[in-house]
Amino acid sequence: MPNSSSISEFLLLPLADTRQLQFLHFWLLLGIYLAALLGNGLISTAVACDRCLHTPMYFFLLNLALLDLGCISTTLPKAMANALWDTRAISYAGCAAQIFFFIFFLSAECSLLTIMSYDRYVAICKPLHYGTLMDSRACATMVAAAWGAGVLNSLLHTASTFSLPLCQGNVVNQFFCEIPQILKLSCSESYLREVVFLIFSISLAFGCFVFIVVSYVQIFMAVLRMPSEQGQHKAFSTCLPHLVVVSLFLSTASFAYLKPPSISSTAIDLMVAVLYSVVPPAVNPLIYSMRNREVKDAVRKVMSKYVSISVNGRSFGIHIM
Repeated sequence: MPNSSSISEFLLLPLADTRQLQFLHFWLLLGIYLAALLGNGLISTAVACDRCLHTPMYFFLLNLALLDLGCISTTLPKAMANALWDTRAISYAGCAAQIFFFIFFLSAECSLLTIMSYDRYVAICKPLHYGTLMDSRACATMVAAAWGAGVLNSLLHTASTFSLPLCQGNVVNQFFCEIPQILKLSCSESYLREVVFLIFSISLAFGCFVFIVVSYVQIFMAVLRMPSEQGQHKAFSTCLPHLVVVSLFLSTASFAYLKPPSISSTAIDLMVAVLYSVVPPAVNPLIYSMRNREVKDAVRKVMSKYVSISVNGRSFGIHIM
């Protein structure tokens, strides 16, 4: 049996058994990936270029878009390449890098979603104190803390996972390197240490979820006191989708990392992995930003400016010729 020192690569889960289905999966993943790139890229560009969006809420949305870009770019490109070239291999270093960056983006996003709920709570429930509590320094500090916490959490889990002796082969039953699937390859009781770390991290994520729910409950209570039904409808139509996406993201991620082996199956593992690693980065632009009139106007400005530059560039080239 191979041990961790002799493993040079891992074999990921194939998404299909036939070439036709592999090509179908490739085009499906490519469409999802391009949609996520386009949505999050447009939001990032619009917020960065439009001075009207230089506020705390949109600063957090910019960071969320960047984290979503990083998260989906960590897993899907390799899965698409494997489907296209009919291979399953990922190098040992590549697997470690994939786990590091995936956990980093996942952890930072969980922290950022908590910060965003606090921002909305202060804006709606304590509007007179918003300028003091959410000034530029406070916002930058909170975002830096979210990214820093992601790095520390990722370093902890990556070092703990890849310090384990692996002697159960090199087949990973997932379309990307996932810590629970790597732990199945361990032949040492030391894997329980990583399990404890995972439980601790999930507990922190649950604490973030409780904070988010409490914040939105306070927001809903404040909104119900509004005399305007239109204001109530706008607040509920904005906040409820946020809660649904956060609940899906955290519940499926928790299930993936804490589920008992007795209920584990390839189909369930694959479906849960898609729900927490692919769906949120793809739909977050629609849920958090594209339903916002200010963001949509800024995106239109960016796109019209790009089209104008492209047209001018072509006409200028024709003029020179």
